[in-house]
Amino acid sequence: MKDQFGVLEDRIVYLKPVDKADLPEEIFEETGDIERLWSVHNSEGEQLALVGDLAQAYDMAREFRYSPMTLH
Repeated sequence: MKDQFGVLEDRIVYLKPVDKADLPEEIFEETGDIERLWSVHNSEGEQLALVGDLAQAYDMAREFRYSPMTLH
């Protein structure tokens, strides 16, 4: 079952590195000088957010009381 943020109730989110070059053009243009972003996913693989750095991704997950796990 999912909560109001679309995250499964297992309270785990996965943080995946994303190279700027792999982004769609409209998002690429908005990233400025950031070369690597972090995608936040629920345990079903659904993307919930795209953030500018790993620390920000961890902070966001913890703010909403989720346990972040890094993927490589």
